[in-house]
Amino acid sequence: MAPDAAPVATERVDAPTPLVVRRLGIVPYAEALALQADLVRRRRAGEIGDRLLLLEHPHVITLGTGADLEHVLATESERLLLGIELHETGRGGDVTYHGPGQLVGYPIVALPEDRRDLHRYVRDLEAVLIRALAGYGIDARREDGLTGVWTDAGKIAAIGVRVSSGWITSHGFALNVAPRLDYFGAIVPCGIRGREVTSMEAMLGAAPDMAEVGGRVAEAFATEFGHGGIDVLG
Repeated sequence: MAPDAAPVATERVDAPTPLVVRRLGIVPYAEALALQADLVRRRRAGEIGDRLLLLEHPHVITLGTGADLEHVLATESERLLLGIELHETGRGGDVTYHGPGQLVGYPIVALPEDRRDLHRYVRDLEAVLIRALAGYGIDARREDGLTGVWTDAGKIAAIGVRVSSGWITSHGFALNVAPRLDYFGAIVPCGIRGREVTSMEAMLGAAPDMAEVGGRVAEAFATEFGHGGIDVLG
């Protein structure tokens, strides 16, 4: 009698985990900083998986680690009149403006070993936004030597990130869906003079639905970073 065939050894391949997306609405900047710090700590400890926070901020000017105060054009009294706060922050980059109508994304992600390159991470975020904008028929692109996402009408998205110990990411991107573009006159956006800022609303002729844009960005992020779909909370 022939012996039983030996079992074939198989290697277990774990399925990609979904990206958990949290929709938070309008969140004051200081609260968002505190939330990110807590989630970064928990992600580093392995208590949670990757997260993508999607939110809007009240009017605020933020100063990156490379910020030049001369790029803040609005005086303190003008900022008070316009209701614009001013915050220092731990991300890279120069001066940015955030406000209602702008989709802000903060990925709290543990970068795997094959993606542990800061410049690649920024390029990957640009790719996410370019992919999402293409779904609306907006031809967006990178520009050599500059960070962010650009169109023929001007810059449509800014990127400023932080990667801390354990290669855990925070901060992220700001996509101009339908903000008041005149508020960008309070700064030199990202320290780049003479370049226009635009929005999806300006390019499409009408403001797209913020929740829909957030969903498309989240799906593009999950695709770019190899997650097994998305799991939306809130």
